Amino acid sequence: MSIRFLKDKKRFIINTKSTTYAFDIVMDHYLYHIYYGKRTRELPDPAFRSVSFAPYLAGYDESRSPDVFPQECSFYGSGDFRPNALRLSSDGTGVSDFVYCSHRTFRGRASLDGLPCARADEQTQTLEVTLLDEVSGCRLKLYYTVFSSLDVITRYMVIENGGAGCVKIEKCMPLMLDLGRSDFDMISLYGSHCRELNFQRVALHHGTQSVYSKRGATSHQYNPFIALCDRNATDEKGEVYGFNFVYSGSFLDEVDVDQLGTTRVLIGLGSDCFSYTLGAGERFCSPEAVMTYSATGIGTMSRSFHRFVREHIMPPEALAPHPVVLNTWEACYFDIDAEKLIRFAKEAKQTGFDMLVMDDGWFGLRNNDRAGLGDWFENPAKFPNGLADFVGKIRAEGICFGIWVEPEMVNPDSDLYRAHPEWALRVEGREPLRSRHQLVLDMSNPAVLDYLIARFDETFRGIEIDYFKWDMNRHMSNAGSVVLPADRQGEVFFRYMKGVYRLLDWFATRFPNAVIESCSGGGGRYDLGMMQYGIQIWTSDNTNPYDRTMIQASAMLAYPAATMSCHVSNPHGDLRSLDYRYKVAVGGMLGYELNILEMSDEVKQTIAAQIAEYRGFEHIVCLGDYYSLAFPTKYPYSAYYYATAGAGELLLTVIEKSGCPKGSTKLLKLKKANPDATYVDVRTGKTYCGEELRAGIRVELSGERDQAHLYHLIQTSVIPGYENTTV
Repeated sequence: MSIRFLKDKKRFIINTKSTTYAFDIVMDHYLYHIYYGKRTRELPDPAFRSVSFAPYLAGYDESRSPDVFPQECSFYGSGDFRPNALRLSSDGTGVSDFVYCSHRTFRGRASLDGLPCARADEQTQTLEVTLLDEVSGCRLKLYYTVFSSLDVITRYMVIENGGAGCVKIEKCMPLMLDLGRSDFDMISLYGSHCRELNFQRVALHHGTQSVYSKRGATSHQYNPFIALCDRNATDEKGEVYGFNFVYSGSFLDEVDVDQLGTTRVLIGLGSDCFSYTLGAGERFCSPEAVMTYSATGIGTMSRSFHRFVREHIMPPEALAPHPVVLNTWEACYFDIDAEKLIRFAKEAKQTGFDMLVMDDGWFGLRNNDRAGLGDWFENPAKFPNGLADFVGKIRAEGICFGIWVEPEMVNPDSDLYRAHPEWALRVEGREPLRSRHQLVLDMSNPAVLDYLIARFDETFRGIEIDYFKWDMNRHMSNAGSVVLPADRQGEVFFRYMKGVYRLLDWFATRFPNAVIESCSGGGGRYDLGMMQYGIQIWTSDNTNPYDRTMIQASAMLAYPAATMSCHVSNPHGDLRSLDYRYKVAVGGMLGYELNILEMSDEVKQTIAAQIAEYRGFEHIVCLGDYYSLAFPTKYPYSAYYYATAGAGELLLTVIEKSGCPKGSTKLLKLKKANPDATYVDVRTGKTYCGEELRAGIRVELSGERDQAHLYHLIQTSVIPGYENTTV
């Protein structure tokens, strides 16, 4: 069993393959955090410290204050002055104090009331710990779900109102971890639209550091992933704690260093964009947060997260070959019609593409971004014979069909808004702010969801669609809803996100043979919540290969390559640029954004060869383990490789940055190569022994623009007696 309870010590122990997590029940009241780190049998006993001004229960002293010992979950107003995990108000004060009541362990996991969560397998186990606040009558259930082979533990909470009156949840942080030291660096990912996922590593200091979103989406500005690592931690050494959130809306990650030099990590919904009222007998389930620990560097943490996301978050079809798409956006923008796109389909098929994706501009009076959003029916001027006839002709060319939708948005210049202005998020008496000429539909309103379901069902009835690109191109302001009373308007952000998940579930059920690519102006919702619904995410609207090298390297800290939609944009016929863009894009799932009708035969033949080559190693990128050799924020080039289980195949990529020094030779060590094996590079035919690869491939950098190097290494023979080992 991964989960044990030692009755004599009143101690819970959670073991994964390489880690141990432990906490005690102390004073028959609190959950005292004991340890999280490298797997061990030697666990400390609680150590209490006296600190002046620390509140404590009658019968004890300052050394037993909740303000000075590590906890599993702390509560506002109950004597812990550090940032709290839960603020619950039943009497207007916000004070609560939950006391241990009972626990149970079970195989598998519980569902999360319409929220995405990690899928269980036959090894998954869950610990449920129940606490009671006697004054309010509320029960708090803390859940620890264990994915032992991946060294991942997930956390969420359920609050049940067992009292006679209403209670309001004013802050909810389902993951709280107290660590007994503060000499960590904090890694986070920040940015903006088209500049997502910039790497940041800074030393912790006293006080609170945070990353957050108040935008109604996880956002381009801050990703919910964070990590704490030793100051000298590298990809291959040092302690690392990684955290993430299975949610796609506003969030808060808090890291606090207190008066005693200890660190508290909190992951959750926060309080600025969240409150939730529970009537008598009602319950609230939080989203799920994720944590992992590595004793062997940042790379181990990343690979644990990659495997977890592939095996327990992404839909199973994401592990099958992804379609190589030709997307119309950068080629045509809004200037599309049936005749043009049928010609696109003919050329796309001949060039080796799997799918044509028709982007924005096909519906309503959508000739620019100022009109039409919300009117989800085909534009008769562009599709005079109807959408079904058009899609039939596309598919008759032997190519699959994908389509762009943005269900969450509405233009004021649309039939939908003119009929139902109250369906947009709004605050009574205040003019709604516009962004990109759009307003946000109130996805917390069941009438809006019912309309969208009926509208899409009718528009796409009888049409075989293989792929939906689901976009979301602005954030939430004036976040009020006409369906909620004044004292419950704080629920809009959370209810909105549950409405989006409901609609995504409907699409998955209604179109079981279609896959979804999630998008939010690129990487505005690059998170574990959306990854549960789509086979990949459009990582950024920025397709510049130099910028994409940085974005993709940072994304790989927390997310597997299978999640990254990486497109080759229009190279204007420059074959060297085309080659460079391709070698950058095959770091994830390959696609293209270019006007195939304007490309020369030479360019089209080159693209066809690229797609064919990619098909030969896509499985390594999608399913293999990732090893970073040179991170592009530190070096004038980026180098990394993927390895299949057993290291039978390796894919090494070296990308020169602009201004890379000319003529320097880099020694790149592929330590996962089998030492007693022989490998051949499929691209050049050159052979290498495994020991040579482990010692290092020498790569000479050209120092010129648009230069990258790709090695596809396949094991061809093994010295007799050598047995492969899994990575």
